[in-house]
Amino acid sequence: MHTVTRASLNSRGAVVQSVTLALACLASYSLARYASAGIHSLSHADSLIAGLWAVIATAFVFRTTEDESVTAAKTRVGATALSFALCFAYLLFLPFHAWGMAVLIALSTLVLTSLGQPGDVGVAAITTAAVMVIAALGPHHAWQKPLIGVAGTAVGIAVGLAAAWLADGKLVDSLRPIRGRSPAA
Repeated sequence: MHTVTRASLNSRGAVVQSVTLALACLASYSLARYASAGIHSLSHADSLIAGLWAVIATAFVFRTTEDESVTAAKTRVGATALSFALCFAYLLFLPFHAWGMAVLIALSTLVLTSLGQPGDVGVAAITTAAVMVIAALGPHHAWQKPLIGVAGTAVGIAVGLAAAWLADGKLVDSLRPIRGRSPAA
């Protein structure tokens, strides 16, 4: 008779979580990267950036449980949407500048705190910094960078939620041995 220990379930669950997240990140990167590659106005670098945004969103959203992932997705959507909107408006009229980035971070912090979402400030600040620095690396059509981020993030959130759904009990439970039976039975 095989005894299932808490450690073996945790180890198996950790392996499933690890493999699921890795495959989800690969899937989101591939979807965003290759979908954006078909858009002729985007450069190769822009397609890579879309894939990067997808991976970041997938990793951020994928959590131990489906409920935690949904909560993380809501945070990601709200804070990221605000950040992308502010960056888009800024980059339509002005080029990257470190002071501009700082002002946008302060503005997003003020808005989120005023809306009672101070816990989302970090996500907005990270997103703003990433968008602005990416825009500085490719200043030609800098206003497109937030739009690329929106598309990649949407893909990443969807893939992250799907992966969390698979890993939260549905997949993990099917891998657990039934009590009283050995795993080979």
